[in-house]
Amino acid sequence: MKLLLTSGGVTNPSIRDALVDLLGKPIAESTALCIPTAQWGHPVCGPASVRGFVVGEPPWHMSSLGWKSVGLLELTALPTIGEERWVPWVREADVLLVDGGDATYLCHWMRESGLAELLPSLSETVWVGVSAGSMVMTPRIGSYFVEWRSAPDDQTLGVVDFSIFPHLDHEMMPGNTLADAERWAADIAGPAYAIDDETALKVVDGVVEVVSEGHWKRFAHE
Repeated sequence: MKLLLTSGGVTNPSIRDALVDLLGKPIAESTALCIPTAQWGHPVCGPASVRGFVVGEPPWHMSSLGWKSVGLLELTALPTIGEERWVPWVREADVLLVDGGDATYLCHWMRESGLAELLPSLSETVWVGVSAGSMVMTPRIGSYFVEWRSAPDDQTLGVVDFSIFPHLDHEMMPGNTLADAERWAADIAGPAYAIDDETALKVVDGVVEVVSEGHWKRFAHE
């Protein structure tokens, strides 16, 4: 699987170019599935924000990019309908657009649905994460970002070997300063990146490329 791990979505030309490069073809020729599941696990999210992500209203920059087709994949429904139905939908998609919310809730439903188990076989599929949709691919998110009350811990899928602190210095998030990120990174005690909403991490075959028109910082655990 090819990864484009963002904080705020496809927010600038550099991130868009990285997405097209991963797809290997124009967005207008690519099919997408939106996954809003993480939103249900976060206390500030709900029907209005889920709708905003799905239809591509500002500030979401995902489903409204001009795809050939866009569908909705709700992970909480998948265990009730059988893999014979939903697995082909995933395999036929060029890209999975995965929204933010709570990464531990998303991780839970990726495992419960079977999507997590399917990921290694999706070698040509592009995963575009926003916030928690990116963090779920990391080993840990840190207790600072756990909002789902039923989360057993802060561990996530570990597809990549680094953690992500999103929304760095966001004007609506006073607790997301660089100083906050540094304290978070000390607790993570592993490789990590703090990224703002103009930054993405492009990951192919384990190689990480920072794509940014904003600011970011890498924390290396000694």
